[in-house]
Amino acid sequence: MKPREIRTLTDEELRQRLQERLDSLQRFRIQLITGTVDNVRAARNTRRDIARIKTIMRERELERERASRKEAQ
Repeated sequence: MKPREIRTLTDEELRQRLQERLDSLQRFRIQLITGTVDNVRAARNTRRDIARIKTIMRERELERERASRKEAQ
């Protein structure tokens, strides 16, 4: 998932995608323990997606804080 695609999502959709990726990572770890892993690189890609989503969520949060500070002045 590219950052450009992530930025088009709403906050609620971002939370859903984040939860999906966290669940996917958990499933991967279980598969790793049981030895049924098909794609080892999937975990790396999932962790990167999680980081991208969290980064964009934080950017939006900071944007809202800046906007509220400007309104207060």
